[in-house]
Amino acid sequence: MIAEVIVDVLSSEVDKVFDYNIPSSFSNITVGFRVLVPFGNRKIEGYVVNIKESTNCPPNKLKSIISLCDDFPLIKKELINLMFYMKEKLYLRLLDGIRLAVPSQVRGGVGDKVERVIYLNEEKVNDFIASLNKRQKNAPLVIEYLNTKGKENYTTLSKKFTNATINKMLECKVLLEEAKKVNRLELVKGNNKVVKLTDLQQKAVENILNCKDKPTVLFGVTGSGKTEVYMNVIDKIIGDGKTALMLVPEISLTPQMVKVFTGRFGENVAVLHSALSMGEKRDEWFRIYNGDAKIVVGARSAIFAPLDNIGIIIIDEEHDGSYLSDNSPRYQTHDIALFRGGFNNCPLVLGSATPSIETFYKAKTGDYNLVEMPIRVNKRPLPPIEIVNMCNEFKLGNTTPLSSIMLEKLDDVIKSGKQAILFINRRGFSSYLMCRECSYIPKCTECDASLVYHKNDGVLKCHYCGKKFKALTKCPECGSGSIKLGATGTQQIVELLHEHFPSANIFRLDNDSVTSKDAYSRILGEFGRTKSSILVGTQMVTKGHDFPAVTFVGIVDADISLFNYSYKASETTFQLMTQVSGRAGRSEDSGSVVLQTFVPSNQVYLTCANYDYYKFYEKEINLREVTKFPPFARLIRILLTSIDDNLVKDATHKLIMKLKEFRVDYGKDFYFLEAMKSPVNKIKNKHRYQVVLRFANNIATEVLDKIYKLLDEIRNSKLSVFVENNPQSLS
Repeated sequence: MIAEVIVDVLSSEVDKVFDYNIPSSFSNITVGFRVLVPFGNRKIEGYVVNIKESTNCPPNKLKSIISLCDDFPLIKKELINLMFYMKEKLYLRLLDGIRLAVPSQVRGGVGDKVERVIYLNEEKVNDFIASLNKRQKNAPLVIEYLNTKGKENYTTLSKKFTNATINKMLECKVLLEEAKKVNRLELVKGNNKVVKLTDLQQKAVENILNCKDKPTVLFGVTGSGKTEVYMNVIDKIIGDGKTALMLVPEISLTPQMVKVFTGRFGENVAVLHSALSMGEKRDEWFRIYNGDAKIVVGARSAIFAPLDNIGIIIIDEEHDGSYLSDNSPRYQTHDIALFRGGFNNCPLVLGSATPSIETFYKAKTGDYNLVEMPIRVNKRPLPPIEIVNMCNEFKLGNTTPLSSIMLEKLDDVIKSGKQAILFINRRGFSSYLMCRECSYIPKCTECDASLVYHKNDGVLKCHYCGKKFKALTKCPECGSGSIKLGATGTQQIVELLHEHFPSANIFRLDNDSVTSKDAYSRILGEFGRTKSSILVGTQMVTKGHDFPAVTFVGIVDADISLFNYSYKASETTFQLMTQVSGRAGRSEDSGSVVLQTFVPSNQVYLTCANYDYYKFYEKEINLREVTKFPPFARLIRILLTSIDDNLVKDATHKLIMKLKEFRVDYGKDFYFLEAMKSPVNKIKNKHRYQVVLRFANNIATEVLDKIYKLLDEIRNSKLSVFVENNPQSLS
């Protein structure tokens, strides 16, 4: 028998299957096994993706599998099928798919965590007690403790009764020990609250369970109880002997969702996301693989969880940009979910208070099933949004980022012992520093990006590669000491708040404050327990949080996302403003929102102020149709990167010339084609060029096939090429 093997070499030149002979001693080998094979003059791990009876490889060149790396198939058949799908549709290498399905923590380097478990040898207890003298006071306590407890791990027992006591009792054989495998991740368990569903929630549950032939869009306002719908659907699925996959947009949201789910489903819940330690991820992965956990909760990468017999896939906050991987390997989570949903013939749920335009368009045209929940569970109204024109504030002499109205609202919150959330989608103290004399702006030495000033650390930081530099006191170009701060970040807002409200408790939530695995939960926990408090944060504060005492939300600079380099800028802004506004007034106390902007007449803000998603959608979908943007066209970004600027420039030139040749064949169906430097034209010393194409949906498959063939011709070991379908940003 012959095995088709993908070798574990991350290179486009060997991104294909190789035939190997299966020795008779490995008759148990099946698809999915990890094997050791000869490759050139090396021995390399590989993965069996198919088994067949014959090969076209000449007998004198056919090599044999050396050994099996595991005694079970590491990759399940469904994920192997997915791997080939991703190569064909998303232009990913086969090994990219394998490494997403089998993370490095599983492939090697980390073993099981084993602890020593101590228990009583009942046959020796009486004789041992009889032999004790008066000075041996701890030993009887150990026996009493284990009589009650049964078993205990060695470390805990030693801390309670000393190492010497436990070791002596082990020597005397009155204590026995065994090795026990333990999980490194301890999940925080929430309370099991039994909630009676509203009529809308119950109808949503039934609708979702009865719709397997197409995805369901669960369109529910913030506070409408979507999470409870998810859990009731999962409860039914688990009862039927199937498994469930629950995705949240960010790692930071995982702990609170896990807490809710463990309260309902206990040990059935496993967690997968990139912030887990190597050991934790390995333990959780094998719990899922072995069927010990039936429900997976996690961020984007959890879509590759090794679940069998999936009964439901849920993508919460489906509109969120974090579901699109913008680092290698690049993929859209929705594409993977659609494949796995189809493979398992199970419902796929896309939940959001502000669905993406593409998703809602499919729901309105009947491609997706639409379920609406337009009322909050507690029937409280959504908080009114007041739009503040910051131009007027500056005319009145207020040059700070906080308007007088926002300061008044915050003062009311502090005096009443309530809570507030301030949202600004920019971390650091200031987005850049600039010399007033010569306009010099410090940039990263490895990236084409302005450095962000972080006052607390006294450094300039690159938000692309993470490199840090000393903060400027003098301009290195002209020697001037006149250094101007750029746009405001979270740190500066916190400093201003301390000046205005010295008695208030102020918390900050952004990537700089969340420096450890438990920091996110700790900050939110402290904020939730503290009266007269303000939480300042980036996108982390906009979704998924339910703080009953939050009565005010302030949006410091709504324009940050509106003038972004993306055709989705208006959509993203509407979503962010609506989501963060929904954090206020979720309990008995009414809420309010202040939105600060320099363009108050912009239609995005006017529709947002009325929570009118339908009106925003109609205007945006009409604009997209007229301008031929998704969902009425396919937008493709081909990103080429290399350390060698000339190499990547030449490759981009060759590519655009080839594309122009066959563009003529499609006439009016080919809307746009242009090559350019990427707006951020260098990251980590790699030069970046891009080709942007836009064409009709009806020719998308044919055009993409041609593009992929062209890229295969120009791709090499010194040049990286990525393809993005309908990218979130072109930067």
